[in-house]
Amino acid sequence: MKRAARWMGWVMFGALALLPLGCAKKQDSKPVASTGPRVGLVFDVGGRGDQSFNDSAWRGLQKAQAQLGADIANVVEPGEGSDRESALRGLAAKDLDLIFGVGFIFTDDIDRVAGDFPGKHFACIDYALKDGAAVPPNVLALKFKEEEGSFLVGALAAWLSKTHRLGFVGGMDIALIHKFAAGFQAGAKYADPNVNVIVKYAGVTGDAFKNPTKGKELALGMYSEGADIIFHASGATGQGVFEAAKDQKKLAIGVDSDQWRPEYDGVVLTSMIKNVDESVFQAVKAVKAGAWKGGVQELGLKENGVGYVYDAHNHRLIPAEIHDRLEALKARIISGEIKVPKE
Repeated sequence: MKRAARWMGWVMFGALALLPLGCAKKQDSKPVASTGPRVGLVFDVGGRGDQSFNDSAWRGLQKAQAQLGADIANVVEPGEGSDRESALRGLAAKDLDLIFGVGFIFTDDIDRVAGDFPGKHFACIDYALKDGAAVPPNVLALKFKEEEGSFLVGALAAWLSKTHRLGFVGGMDIALIHKFAAGFQAGAKYADPNVNVIVKYAGVTGDAFKNPTKGKELALGMYSEGADIIFHASGATGQGVFEAAKDQKKLAIGVDSDQWRPEYDGVVLTSMIKNVDESVFQAVKAVKAGAWKGGVQELGLKENGVGYVYDAHNHRLIPAEIHDRLEALKARIISGEIKVPKE
């Protein structure tokens, strides 16, 4: 019995030794065969699995792995405050060719770390440009014309609305999300001058992007006020918007990625897609080709940086003639005939 007890003790000790220490989020160290650039990335609030912004960035890395042989093992889940900077510094200290910060919230952190590691390449999705301040030479500031894609889904919503009332649920009440709201409102007014758009935000901190309960609360309020279609730009908070739409048998519009899921069939009218994945892939591709350069890169409809979903999952919700009108509207924006406001 004593021998059996000692044996069980060693088994338990061995099992415990294999467990990760602490409860902090760890880097994904899944081994992959690599023949291309070594890439590091720190996710935004909400992390992988948000079915939105972060997942799009992850798809870009996966594409770089598949097509460019990139090593994408060095990814870090989001932290708060100084955790973001320390995560970037940890990656910068490694033998990596390119390091991403996913989200505007990384702007100051990347500026500081890039200054301390001038020989490293950095890229920031939704980099927040500051008046009179230059982007560090070793930083690629990736920007998107969210207002252009939002204009299109706003027009679509107005053309299909039966109540002439729409809703917009934003995540954090900041200039970046205001671009989504401004474009959506402008597109809706273009399609229907009599439409009314209810605009609300989930909060003023990063937590506003990961609060589905708040998203559902805001959406239910808008539906009760007569809105029949709601567009969200709120990260994981938007899952609550979809739940509200499903409960109320109304429609909702996703953001950043195609947010259709089987459980939301007939609920997600479309999604305003923001091709973060393609921008990530192209940045890695430039590194591999030796053509990487810092500076600002802004992507809109013309550059296929933004758009909307029209496919087998939602085409029955969008009449062919409405889709044709939407494509004509898209062409007018690309040509410059229609100027979409950012605020």
